[in-house]
Amino acid sequence: MTPPHVFETRPPSPVSSDLDEAVHRCLVAGFEGTTTFPDTLKRLIDRGLGGVILFTRNVRDAEQVRELTDALRAIRPDLLVAIDNEGGGIGHLVGAGAPEVPGSYALGVVDDPNLTARCADALAGHLATLGITASYAPVADLQHHPLNPIVRTRSFGADPGLAARHLHAWITATEARGIASCAKHFPGHGGTETDSHHDVAVDSRPRDELSVDLEPFRAAVAAGVPMLMSAHVVFPALDENRPATLSRRILGDILRLDLGFEGVLVSDALEMKAIAGRYGEAAGARIALAAGADQVIVAVPDLEVTLACRDEVLEALHSGRLSEERVWEAAGRVGRLAERYATPTLGPVAAWDAGAGLEAARRAVRSRPVPAPVRGAHVVDLFPPPHPALNWGGEDLLTEVRAVDPGACGTAVSGEPADPAALADGVLRVAAGSPLVVATCDAGLHPWQAELRDTLLARRPDAVRVDTGLPEGGDVHSYGRGRVNLRAAAEVLAAEC
Repeated sequence: MTPPHVFETRPPSPVSSDLDEAVHRCLVAGFEGTTTFPDTLKRLIDRGLGGVILFTRNVRDAEQVRELTDALRAIRPDLLVAIDNEGGGIGHLVGAGAPEVPGSYALGVVDDPNLTARCADALAGHLATLGITASYAPVADLQHHPLNPIVRTRSFGADPGLAARHLHAWITATEARGIASCAKHFPGHGGTETDSHHDVAVDSRPRDELSVDLEPFRAAVAAGVPMLMSAHVVFPALDENRPATLSRRILGDILRLDLGFEGVLVSDALEMKAIAGRYGEAAGARIALAAGADQVIVAVPDLEVTLACRDEVLEALHSGRLSEERVWEAAGRVGRLAERYATPTLGPVAAWDAGAGLEAARRAVRSRPVPAPVRGAHVVDLFPPPHPALNWGGEDLLTEVRAVDPGACGTAVSGEPADPAALADGVLRVAAGSPLVVATCDAGLHPWQAELRDTLLARRPDAVRVDTGLPEGGDVHSYGRGRVNLRAAAEVLAAEC
């Protein structure tokens, strides 16, 4: 890997200063730091860096985040400061006091666009107080493949009409706060069995079946969404050779011509294995821009990866493998986006409805019949380790049950236990004489959960089943593992509220 000092000593790039700035506008960089940031990042911003993306590593508290975003814009006022901010336990601003909302699937279950708008407004209002003006949300993917490992409760559901209603509500509410929203992951990640963070994802459905996945994105465009994010997914019926992020057919013919999208198309993170493992981040940046992307994200804090992507693009311009016209077009779109959204809200930010998220979660849980309460229960909460890229908080149902029923006890199990049989025996021994609650999260994807659940139910058929991911036949459904999702389920179990 190129040593850090090369950035300061490299010779002038073989393009004009204006074109060099345009290249930098096409980059979004992750970085380390909460109160200070690397000199390399400062120099990238000086040369025109289009945006930065914040993660939990950049967040300590609300005051610190606002000081950080102010310091970044002091270098260049038109810098876009962005973050993933979906709700439902997926976000990076817990330390900064983020509003708690239940996530898209629960909002789809309730199917009240006004409530979705209130939740989106809370998230956007909080971003405005922090000086963050771009949110890589909402998820527009349809969740229709039972083995999809990455979309699931991040989606509004499988119905394109329902998704369209809620995308419109979310995008409109976010826009009203002066925050740029971003519908993702075009043209849809919900039909895959692979997480593109880990490997190449393929959706092999015929073209006519894929058309339904485009409808939420079409609705997002009609709602005026200023950004879309591409999927690192191969669709052989659309382009048999390249994932959507690198496909001129998908980004050009479908996105620009068919959907008529004129905003900024940003790539998902280039270090994801679907791109980095097959092409490398630098080549991925070049190919994505050539295919029609306007910005490419390097989310990892290693700025050498961002520099390698930048240098690959400059070299491609010099050699003629990438046209100047394509870079000018992309940079122009980013510039127009920055004109609308780069400057944060000045002065006090209007209050938002802090209770909207819990209201939505409660309505989702109670949208179907619920069992009789089980006070003083022994709760077994089984769930996979939090996804590192999504920063799912790892909240557990036991904690939420005990908050409303101090007599409850139990076990939270994150990840496959070393000895499932011994764990089951221990649970059944301790829970003897008490109500038993067995919760799983997407057990269909994690056989250890299904096996442990079934072992417990075989010996305790009276146990109450809770599904904290997608519904899988349980007695109570939380539709996600955000804190308010689990709190709403806990209230039902303990007959609170």
